[in-house]
Amino acid sequence: QVQLVESGGGLVQAGGSLRLSCAASGSILSSNGVGWSRQAPGKQREFIAFITSGGATRYADSMKGRFTISRNNAKNTVNLQMNNLKPEDTAVYYCYAARGELLSPLWGHGTQVTVSS
Repeated sequence: QVQLVESGGGLVQAGGSLRLSCAASGSILSSNGVGWSRQAPGKQREFIAFITSGGATRYADSMKGRFTISRNNAKNTVNLQMNNLKPEDTAVYYCYAARGELLSPLWGHGTQVTVSS
């Protein structure tokens, strides 16, 4: 069964950067749009960014400028570059693959990002 696996999370000081990666076997990432969302303790899951199979991107307004989503087709990953991190960015970050209208998205298990002040 195909699984999405996030990596790259960790502890970073405010103002620092992290690069998250979403990997999966097969073609699920290259064939579908892929997005990133996050969930902080006690809060609802929040959309961050999405990239289509063709490379078009869109971002939540609050994420523009600090977060960049991209594809690495050679490594079959979708990455999220996060710069100038703030303590309020602390959350579990999830990637998901959109699989069209008839299937629900496939989610990874998440990676923890903690930003210290």
